Amino acid sequence: MSTKQKNQSSAESLDSTWEYKDRTYVLTGINSPVSYTIQTKHTARKPLLWFDEGFKKNREIRLATNQESLFADEQDGYATLTHVMFQDGAIFVPRSEVNMQKLLSFYHPLAGKLWEEINIVKEATDEVDQLEFELEALKLVQELEVEHLEAIMRTELGSAVSSMSTKELKRDAYRFAKNNPALFIELSNDDDIKLRNLANRAVEAGIILLTDGNTVFKFANGKKIMTVPFEQHPYGALAAYFKTDEGVDLMKSLVKKLS
Repeated sequence: MSTKQKNQSSAESLDSTWEYKDRTYVLTGINSPVSYTIQTKHTARKPLLWFDEGFKKNREIRLATNQESLFADEQDGYATLTHVMFQDGAIFVPRSEVNMQKLLSFYHPLAGKLWEEINIVKEATDEVDQLEFELEALKLVQELEVEHLEAIMRTELGSAVSSMSTKELKRDAYRFAKNNPALFIELSNDDDIKLRNLANRAVEAGIILLTDGNTVFKFANGKKIMTVPFEQHPYGALAAYFKTDEGVDLMKSLVKKLS
């Protein structure tokens, strides 16, 4: 292979960014086998090829312990072939086995599909982020007012929150915050969630009514409050109405009646 051709290879571009370190790969999927041996040599019956964008052609792969390259067209002399087997769904490959790592990382056509590399740093970072989210969410359960917690939990439990004691509400809020901290934090910062909760509580208490197929809000005496705009959620629409000049007085009145 000429130097000019070699410089055109896209494999060189991949290799130039390679980080030398120990790596662990795991089989993916729920039904992954406990043990699995991957193909490491191209044959006519079982092709093992990698398409080189630089050469615009497929190149034969052959993993050998006595060769510097994975590609048959760059290998010289006798090739000492080797096998790659996952045991208990995983395989550890030391930094000295560079070609095997590269085969498992991107040159094999099943890389990223049947197996993937465990990124220990990323997993640790994700775990720390998750724990910090949990701590923040659990702290919010302690700090938020009961009405605010009720508003959040109503999105999960619906009208059942109305019959829950404060202890029951906090218990379920702690569970929600721990299991889905990011969503709990997002809901706690939703400016409209307390207004939607106020609308729900007012309807449950019978102070206002949602009538005509959930399209019209009325007072208990039948006087119309508002019509729900087309394709809007009724309680979301009423929450938006509370923020208008006409709706703010109704909101204040409902807060007093429900206190």
